[in-house]
Amino acid sequence: MNCKPSFSFLLSVVVSLILGGCASAPETDHSSRYTLATDRAPSGNFDVSGLDDAVPVYEAPRRAGNKSPYQVWGKQYHVLDSNDGYVARGTASWYGEKFHGHKTSNGETFNMYTMSAAHKSLRIPGYARVTNLDNGRSVIVRVNDRGPFHSDRIIDLSYAAAKKLGYQARGTARVEVAAITVRPDGAMFIAGEPYSPGDPAGYAESRVEASGDMAMTNRSLFVQLGSFSSRDPAEKLLSQVRAVLENPMRVRAVDTSAGRFHRVQVGPFNDEDSARRTQSLLEARGFDQSILLTDTH
Repeated sequence: MNCKPSFSFLLSVVVSLILGGCASAPETDHSSRYTLATDRAPSGNFDVSGLDDAVPVYEAPRRAGNKSPYQVWGKQYHVLDSNDGYVARGTASWYGEKFHGHKTSNGETFNMYTMSAAHKSLRIPGYARVTNLDNGRSVIVRVNDRGPFHSDRIIDLSYAAAKKLGYQARGTARVEVAAITVRPDGAMFIAGEPYSPGDPAGYAESRVEASGDMAMTNRSLFVQLGSFSSRDPAEKLLSQVRAVLENPMRVRAVDTSAGRFHRVQVGPFNDEDSARRTQSLLEARGFDQSILLTDTH
């Protein structure tokens, strides 16, 4: 009997070690470290009415969980140089009992009853405000994991956070994710703008769409393909996109608390459907690291 471990087994173990408790990390039947084969909600009626949001605090940059690039299911992902200025819209899912008690990508323990999340590209640990665009509810979560590794989803929330947003029964929701960054002196920014926790007129709530129209007339939808600390790689990416697409596009320089970044963006678009059609076209042509966001036009 040959007891030598197969290459696929060794590969799956390596991926599991790199990604920790990722909500959508690949696994095989013979290497799974999870008790449950499929995810599920906790039993009983967990009350989230008294559950507080995560509290953003300054944390020094860490290496754990921020390897870039990294690869899952044969696809490569890049971690952002900085979360400052990040805003994106897309589909959120949630993860729960299957991953409860297991390690997250940066070595923390996943607790489905706390306000946490997994994201493919935000630096971890980090913080973000997530707004359900269908009902206007918002939560603040601590981002400490990698995932979800599905092209149509941008964030996985803990079961508790999903329930506070009101989509735990449906499974997914249309959301806006706005990163919250904290400077060493305690100053906070949400999506690059000054922020005070608990402000009822906060950034995310003020921009929930109504009947498909943009909530702020000086902002439009863009498909963003990358954000770089130097301009040269941004211009190079822009020229590659121009070779396959005729839409308006630009490199937009943005000054943030973490420095200047150069965003490669296609747009603006008048509606979300048009932006998503272009995003799908770009993905089909090999540009599969895009996000949908709002920005000044």
